Amino acid sequence: MSAPATGRGGTVPAATAAAVSAPGRPLSSAVVVLSTVVAVISLGVGALLAVAGAAGYAAGAWVSPEPLSPGLIGAAMVGVAPGLLTLGRAGTWEEVRSLYLPLVVVMVGLSAVTLLNAGSLRVAVGGPLFLVLFSLGWVPVVGALALASVGCLAAQYRGPAAGPSRTGPVPAPVPVPAWSRPLLAVLGSGWLGIGAGLLLLPGFWSAFVPWTVNRADAQGLGVWALSLGVGVLASLAEDDLGRSRPALRAVPAVAVACGLLLAVRASDVAWGSGGAVSLLALLGGLLVTGVTGQLLLARAGREGAGRAVPGKPRGEAGPDA
Repeated sequence: MSAPATGRGGTVPAATAAAVSAPGRPLSSAVVVLSTVVAVISLGVGALLAVAGAAGYAAGAWVSPEPLSPGLIGAAMVGVAPGLLTLGRAGTWEEVRSLYLPLVVVMVGLSAVTLLNAGSLRVAVGGPLFLVLFSLGWVPVVGALALASVGCLAAQYRGPAAGPSRTGPVPAPVPVPAWSRPLLAVLGSGWLGIGAGLLLLPGFWSAFVPWTVNRADAQGLGVWALSLGVGVLASLAEDDLGRSRPALRAVPAVAVACGLLLAVRASDVAWGSGGAVSLLALLGGLLVTGVTGQLLLARAGREGAGRAVPGKPRGEAGPDA
C-alpha cells in the first residue's frame, strides 16, 4: 500500500498530494491583468479593422494600398482575444507562456513597426478625421502595451520559481503525439521564417505576398507571422497539450478569422501564386493543430474520468492500493 499524506481535514492519497504540490512558477497577477486588457482592446480594434477591411476600407493606423493587410491584422487580433481571456484560469506560468510570449512579440513588434514607419502614419500624412484620430491613439496605446508586456514578463520571472498550483491538483501531462512533432516543427518554422523575412527585409519578401503591400503592411504582417511561429514552437517545446491549452484555443480562431476575411476579399488575392498557396497551407496548419490538440485533450480527460474508482462520486478518492 502507498503511504497516505497528512493534509488539512485528514489524510489524502500520496498521488493526490504529489499532484497538489506539483512544481510550477506561480502565475503573476500582472500577466493576467495585462492579457485581459489586451484581449478587450484587441476585440474592439480588431473588429473595426477586420470589418472595415471586409467592406473594402483600409482603416489601419498607417496608409495601406489595399484593405486586406490591415483587415488581416485586425482578424488576427480578434482571433487571439478569446485565448487571452482564459489565461486567468491557469495557476502557473508554464500553463500560459506559449500564448503570452507571442503576445510580447506582437506588442513589441507592432510598436517598433509603428515607430519605423512613422512617416506613413495617418496622423503624419493626413486623411479622414476618424483615421487620423485612430492613428493618433494607436501610437501611445501600442507603445504603452509593449512596455507593459515586457514589464509583466520581467515581474513574472522576479517572482518565486516554484510553488503549488492555485487551481488544485495538476492533471497528468498530455504529451504531444510523436507523429505530429515534425509537422509542428515545419509549421512553426514556416511562420517564423516568413515573419522574420517580412519584418527584417520587407523590400524583398513583400514581393511574395499575394496582394499589394507597402513597407509598413509587410512588417505589420511579419510581426504577426513571427508571433504565430513563436507560439507553435513554444507549444512544441512544452510537450504538454494541457499547458498549451490557451494557445490551442487561439490558433484555430486566428486561422478561421483570417480565412473568412480572405474569402470575402478573394478578388484582391493572386490565388495562382506560390505565396497564396503557402498562406493557405499555413493557416490550414493552424486550424488543424488547434482542433486536433483540443480533441486529444478532451479524449485524455474522458480516459482520466473513466479510470475513476467505480461507485465513488467525482473528486472522491478510493482506498489506496
